This record gives sequence, structure tokens and C-alpha cells, in this order.
Amino acid sequence: ASDLAFALDPLPLSELPTPPALTEEDARDLDAYTLAKSYFDLKEYDRAAYFLRGCKSQKAYFLYMYSRYLSGEKKKDDETVDSLGPLEKGQVKNEALRELRVELSKKHKARELDGFGLYLYGVVLWKLDLVKEAIDVFVEAAHVLPLHWGAWLELCNLITDKEMLKFLSLPDTWMKEFFLAHIYTELQLIEEALQKYQSLIDAGFSKSTYIISQIAVAYHNIRDIDKALSIFNELRKQDPYRIENMDTFSNLLYVRSMKPELSYLAHNLCEIDKYRVETCCVIGNYYSLRSQHEKAALYFQRALKLNPRYLGAWTLMGHEYMEMKNTSAAIQAYRHAIEVNKRDYRAWYGLGQTYEILKMPFYCLYYYRRAHQLRPNDSRMLVALGECYEKLNQLVEAKKCYWRAYAVGDVEKMALVKLAKLHEQLNESEQAAQCYIKYIQDICSCGEIVEHLEVSTAFRYLAQYYFKCKLWDEASACAQKCCAFNDTREEGKALLRQILQLRNQGETSSTDIAAPFFLPASLSANNTPTRRVSPLNLSSVTP
Repeated sequence: ASDLAFALDPLPLSELPTPPALTEEDARDLDAYTLAKSYFDLKEYDRAAYFLRGCKSQKAYFLYMYSRYLSGEKKKDDETVDSLGPLEKGQVKNEALRELRVELSKKHKARELDGFGLYLYGVVLWKLDLVKEAIDVFVEAAHVLPLHWGAWLELCNLITDKEMLKFLSLPDTWMKEFFLAHIYTELQLIEEALQKYQSLIDAGFSKSTYIISQIAVAYHNIRDIDKALSIFNELRKQDPYRIENMDTFSNLLYVRSMKPELSYLAHNLCEIDKYRVETCCVIGNYYSLRSQHEKAALYFQRALKLNPRYLGAWTLMGHEYMEMKNTSAAIQAYRHAIEVNKRDYRAWYGLGQTYEILKMPFYCLYYYRRAHQLRPNDSRMLVALGECYEKLNQLVEAKKCYWRAYAVGDVEKMALVKLAKLHEQLNESEQAAQCYIKYIQDICSCGEIVEHLEVSTAFRYLAQYYFKCKLWDEASACAQKCCAFNDTREEGKALLRQILQLRNQGETSSTDIAAPFFLPASLSANNTPTRRVSPLNLSSVTP
């Protein structure tokens, strides 16, 4: 709220809203409330609750109930940290929840809860896994007190898809726009989220660092790394002592392998506050980039001691345990991440990878499916699913996944190769040749032909394919390309000798065998005109 207020132009004194007047109950409870608030700020929750017994005002009653709730949460977290050890899952519960639910339920039925009381009641219901009731109460809290962002955020945690939003009766206020932008980001509906944030900037919130950081996170989620890095760097200039979201910034630096920048960020955050969870995660990412995985895991564990419900640390620690080949600990870490947020696709994907290492394809298929549901247009999830189907000998499903991965924009440029090898395995030589040709065209357009490992495989197959089709010019062009790679050089030379021998014997190129469309002119050995046919219809492998 203060960030948004700072982003707007200041109001003149005459237009400032007057604070609400004190009621008789507020005045009677003021001294007890002030004393309890001091204890609350010192995190002495039981002590704060003790001095608020019997208070009647809404403000004092909320602090009394909230102190009891936080006391139970603090005891639960302390026991959880003690029971973690090497990531054993502690079955620890907040013992105060049931009592709080009974008391708040009575107040709710009597319509005696204000916006803050409704927020706390919703949190208690959610902690007790009463999700439907919790959603109704959070919506009610948003109606009673629309400016309480906490209720909106808790409601975000309970929304699993866009369809659920249609059935919510939300208050028609400007806070609803912030809520929708946030939930769209969480649901990976990035285009809608960016439109909402842009409209809020146009409405006057252009200076809001919260909105700028959320836009950066949105670009991070769609893997537009350059754009996200640019926005985070601008955010650091505007708010140099900001720690919030810096763990996401460090993830981007990690992906780009920007060691100096990540080192500077880690040192800078240590100077600001080394006991923040974001700082610990940034340092963990730095050590991970240096391949010091034990140190990295140590800092992620430190982050979780500070906040056991911090999602990013659980997921990153799972990655570190995977690097250390400690699969059981990785599984526990990823499961903790899913408990914190079921929408974290990285945890589902990590579980799939772990079970793949353990050679349990049915398990990894389930987890990859969940990751794909959360990121339907992420080619990495689709390729992983295709590999899983391939291991289970469900080749039709595997072909669908690989083709879909190529269609949505293959990040790693491996989907076409895997699809081609699948066609090759099924003796579908023409389809395999088409996939290899398209793969080479894509790699050439990116300027990565020398660096990419599978290019030599593609040229070798095409050389052999054209040789079988008696298309000597094309076979010769591909064989010459094979000579540029160490692993296919000898095969390329042997094929060129065979082609030369056959040409000397007077064999001509065949025109009776249908071949797929040919290589780009830049890859051909000569510019001899060749007959083209239209690409094959691949609708049979399209989902």
C-alpha cells in the first residue's frame, strides 16, 4: 500500500481522508491494545494474547486471535526445523487451528467479524484444508475491506485455473485489477497479466516498483530473459536497497552464467541484510553456478530455517540434491515445494526428472503431465513427456509430443531430432528425412550449425537417404557436410567414394523415387535444379 501511495502524486491537505473516529470500546481497550501490540512486535505472541483477553473492540479482538494463530505457527515452524535433519518430513500441525476455527465460526455466524477478522478466519479454514469455505470467506473479506491486499493474496493461493475466476463474485474496485494481474502471472497467463499491469501504469502507477518487479517476473516466467534482466537492472537503479524479488533476478543471472554480476548481487545483498531468505537464495545460486553444490544446499537450508514456507528455496534445494545425486533428498525437497504451492511447475518437473533417473517411467510420466498442465506451451515439458512415452513404447503419443514441442517453439532445438529418430526407428524414412531437413534449416537460421551436436547425425542420415534414392547430387552435398564433423568424417568420405564410383559406372540420378523437399541452396554442393515435392502432411502426429 505504501509503495502504491508513493507512486501516486501527493494529495493536498484539504483532500486527505480523515482517520476514523474512536469508538467507546476502542477507547476502553486502548491501553491493553498498545501494550499487546508492543509484545506482538517483539514476536512474543502468547504474551500479547494474554493481555488482550476480554477486550471487546474489533481491533483488539483481531490482534488477540491473530497472536494466538501466529503463536501456533511459530511453535509448528520451530518443531518442523528441528525435525528436518537431512530433509525428513516432520508431521507437525498448528494445534491452535481447531480452537480458532470454532471461535471465529461463532463470530462469523453472528456477523461480528470485520475485514481483518474474516481474513484470519479464511486463513484458518485454508490451513485446515477447507478450501471451498476458505475461498468464500476471502471473497467476503475482499467485499468488506477491499484495500486489504492480504486477503486478495490468500485468495490467489486457492485459485487453480482461470475457470474458477468466472464463478467468484469479486468487488468492483481498482484493487481487483491488481488481483487479476497477480493471479494471471501465477497461472502463467502472461499476456493477460502484462496487459493488466500496463493499464495500471497508464492509470497513474508508473512509479510503482511493485508493478515493475511483477512485470520482470512475468517476463522471467515466459523465459524472455533479456527483457527480464533489463527490467530488473532498471529496478535496481530505482530501488538499490530492494531485496524482494532479487532471488528471481539471481535465477536469470544463473541461467545466463553471469558470474561477475551474480557475485556482485550476492555481496550487495549481504551488506544490506544477510539474514533475509532472498539473500540466502542468491548466495546459494552463486555457489551453484560455481559448482559448489554442498555450499549452495547449505544456504538454501539456511533460507528455509528463516522461512520454512519459502517456495523458491525448496525447489532450488531439490535441484542441488539432484546435482549431488541424492535423489531421495531431492524428492523430499520437491514435495515440500508442491505442498507450499501446487502451481510450481519446476517442482513437478524436478520430480519427473528424479524418477526418470530412478528408472520409474510411470511415476515420471505422471509428474511430467502435471508440469505440462501448468506450462502447456513449454517445449521442455513436451520433450520430457515424449521421451517418457518413448520409454513406455507408446510411440504414437511420443510423436505427438515431439511435434507439439516443435510447434510451440522448441527452446532446446531437440524435438525435431527426436521425432526424426522415432520415424527412423519405425522405418518411416521419408518422414525422418523431412524432420532432419527442417531441423538443419532451423539450426542454420540460428547460426549454430557448427556448435550443435546433432547436426552431424542429421547430415549422415540425409546422405544415406539420398544415396538410397539415387539422388547423387544431394547425397554428395550431405556427405561433404559430414566431413566437417569428427564423428561422421570417415562415413562421409566413404559415401563420397561410393557416389564417385557409381557415377563413373554411368548410373544417373533417379527421378522415379519421391523425395522430400531439399536442402537450402546455401548447404548444397551445387545449384543443379532438382524436383521438389510438397512436405508431407504431419497432421497424423498432431495432438
